[in-house]
Amino acid sequence: MAQTPAVALEFTHVAKRLGSRWVLRDVNFTLARGETAVVLGPNGAGKTTLLKLAARTWTPSHGNIRWFGGEAAESEGDVRIGYLGHASFLYRALSGLENLEFYARLYGLKRPRASAEAALERVGLTAFRFEPVRRYSRGMEQRCAIARAFLASPDLLLLDEPYTSLDLQATGVLDELVRGTTGRGGAALVITHQLHEAERLGDRTAILWQGRIVRSAESGEFAALAAAYRTLFERREHDGA
Repeated sequence: MAQTPAVALEFTHVAKRLGSRWVLRDVNFTLARGETAVVLGPNGAGKTTLLKLAARTWTPSHGNIRWFGGEAAESEGDVRIGYLGHASFLYRALSGLENLEFYARLYGLKRPRASAEAALERVGLTAFRFEPVRRYSRGMEQRCAIARAFLASPDLLLLDEPYTSLDLQATGVLDELVRGTTGRGGAALVITHQLHEAERLGDRTAILWQGRIVRSAESGEFAALAAAYRTLFERREHDGA
């Protein structure tokens, strides 16, 4: 039997150019199975671009990305990715239940209705399952988007500022879902600009600054990384950037 790769996601000398601007430059990054890695950075640092490359939505201009030991073409269909971005990817005219049942069928789940119902229950939206998404509050829409991202029990979670608009209860639910994914051998990559989220979530944290990973640290070294992050911001303010 082939050995399961310990590495879930690997960036090797990855660069991405959008128009005339290099958004990412020579990024080397490894995410292990069972791990939650957090990427910190200010707006414009390239965090969302990094996540879109990891999600296979975009391809790198240079370098190589591997998922669970395989190239994109090799791993296509073998790796389930749960993506949560700035857009919810929900159809606003449809109810929460209709949205999730649609995605369950798209993912090929055997019992799409039951899977959708269970996902909505996990995020506390059962009472609102027949309401169209356009009537949801921002926080409710985010919870429904979280249910969509976790619907197919993903191997790799890619979460871009996932705690936006969530209350404490919903934050706890999301934390539990992330831990469930990593606990069964999956992996999570979380994008944020909040130090407290990085400290709570990350087994490892990296700072992405002007398209480059300038520092990374294990959870036990977070205090030093946080100090370095604050220093970068102070320098940027001093320089008027």
